[in-house]
Amino acid sequence: MLRFRLLSFSLSPISSSSSPVFKPHTRNRFLFLNKLSSQMGSYTTASESQLSGSKKLLFRQLFEKDSSTYTYLLADASHPDKPALLVDPVDKTADRDLSLVKELGLKLIYAINTHVHADHVTGTGLIKSKVPGVKSIISKASNAQADLLIEPGDKVYFGDLFLEVRATPGHTLGCVTYVTGDGPNQPQPRMAFTGDALLIRGCGRTDFQGGSSETLYKSVHTQIFTLPKDTLVYPAHDYKGFTVSTVGEEMKYNPRLTKDEAGFKGIMENLNLPYPKMLDVAVPANMLCGLQDVESKAN
Repeated sequence: MLRFRLLSFSLSPISSSSSPVFKPHTRNRFLFLNKLSSQMGSYTTASESQLSGSKKLLFRQLFEKDSSTYTYLLADASHPDKPALLVDPVDKTADRDLSLVKELGLKLIYAINTHVHADHVTGTGLIKSKVPGVKSIISKASNAQADLLIEPGDKVYFGDLFLEVRATPGHTLGCVTYVTGDGPNQPQPRMAFTGDALLIRGCGRTDFQGGSSETLYKSVHTQIFTLPKDTLVYPAHDYKGFTVSTVGEEMKYNPRLTKDEAGFKGIMENLNLPYPKMLDVAVPANMLCGLQDVESKAN
């Protein structure tokens, strides 16, 4: 049976090469990561993004067809250790993702989620069981278990690159958007991994898991639409074959979020979506970092 504890440390400042999670609201406070080896399976990837201005970032977009989920692999390719992280991994494709990590010569340090998913079981627990030392990450507001619980304003470092944490609740209470860093040595244009808060020409539903159309509208407009318009938008799902958008495109063409707040609320209240078929399995497992599913497979 797989078990882990949340470990936090209070350390003096260390270099970014150690890839800490940095909490700016607590000066000089870091969470230590363990280095590790990686492993196994086959893979498919989308093309490299349209990024320019940074040769540091290695980026892959991967897809899980049953839940139409995107998983994103990011790594600091210029760092000696090539530290990497996975955003929104899925249990069914964990071996594929780890195989890609191994083939590219990366060291996976984090498996992170944008929120507690209701349509698939996260791959974080399975990945941790296969690659000891990987740290799982989810928002503190989600009330779920993970090695590291992040809050708005935190920075998740992998090598000299980092993701900034922005709170974007509304689909669920604990949704966050991870945005690549702002600076000369960070990827340009910036990239926003929006989970279900903002989809390409859509958004996540707001009728369960503490969802609120009013909250989601404010989250997107204050935390995502305030980013530079050329910021690349990478959602957790797509059901029509889209792979990437931009903040500017969504501000102009998103059929829901271009409405005023009252119009948006009216749309969300009349979606009449079916009950998610995986909800009763996925949510309990994902509250435990996917470990409930890992334990059942081991028995």
